[in-house]
Amino acid sequence: MYGAILGDIVGSPYEFDCNNYKAKDFPLFSRRSDFTDDTVMTLAVAKALLSTRGQDDAAIKAALVREMQQLGRAYPDRGYGTHFGGWLYEDAPQPYRSYGNGSAMRDKKIFPADMAETLHLARLTAQVTHDHPEGTKGAQATAAAIFLARTGHDKAEIKAYVEREFGYDLSRTCDEIRPTYHHVESCQETVPQAITAFLESRDFEDALRTAVSLGGDSDTLAAITGSIAEAFYGVPEELRQECRTRLTPELSEILRQWESALYNEKTVVEFEIENKIRRGFHGDFELFRCVKKCGA
Repeated sequence: MYGAILGDIVGSPYEFDCNNYKAKDFPLFSRRSDFTDDTVMTLAVAKALLSTRGQDDAAIKAALVREMQQLGRAYPDRGYGTHFGGWLYEDAPQPYRSYGNGSAMRDKKIFPADMAETLHLARLTAQVTHDHPEGTKGAQATAAAIFLARTGHDKAEIKAYVEREFGYDLSRTCDEIRPTYHHVESCQETVPQAITAFLESRDFEDALRTAVSLGGDSDTLAAITGSIAEAFYGVPEELRQECRTRLTPELSEILRQWESALYNEKTVVEFEIENKIRRGFHGDFELFRCVKKCGA
């Protein structure tokens, strides 16, 4: 969750072609760094999933619509797209065949049991608005990458799975993408670039910087990259603190509840093992993940 929100905040000053900064040496935070619709909808989805754990698909969809509309209306000037902005105020909102990148940006899970559950929940969270096949695919590819990163798979495995199962071309490097990449809000032209930024990153902060440096829809791109990077690297505590200071009390509370739910799903022993291993490897995340995956 922190990864998506931080990506949104860090990328927000550089959104749109006129603001793009195609290098990595930018200030991570400035007075212009603020949360956008990406953060609001990410937290709305989180709130809906927290309230419907163990319930059926109909209940989850109803909660998604309710929480997205309520939180969206509470934060009306955060950069919603035209169609989605109208959807927020409909009495009986229906999906509108969107394949925009919002479905991938807002997709978050509370430790799904397996890949099947991951893909199923991704489809549910997407299709309340984004029922075009490309909109669903973008959400599922993002969710799959997060799940694989969180469960100890390496970058080669994540790349191979996304290419095989979703047909995205991840062969181009960021240096090849960057010169001609521009602001497009489709899943097809955001999700592969966001995943590539993660694949080329060295650590969490570098993942955000790499994503923003591509240009385009910088906040959403970095939010997607940040989600995967958080699952793979973790988020430094100083960035987590910065994230909380830039949210309203209401949004911070949803984030706190999400954190609490995540903690309750992992045993204390798991957390202690991870923390000890991370400290022991002094930031060597690839070695950390290798040991973790092997069950040390």
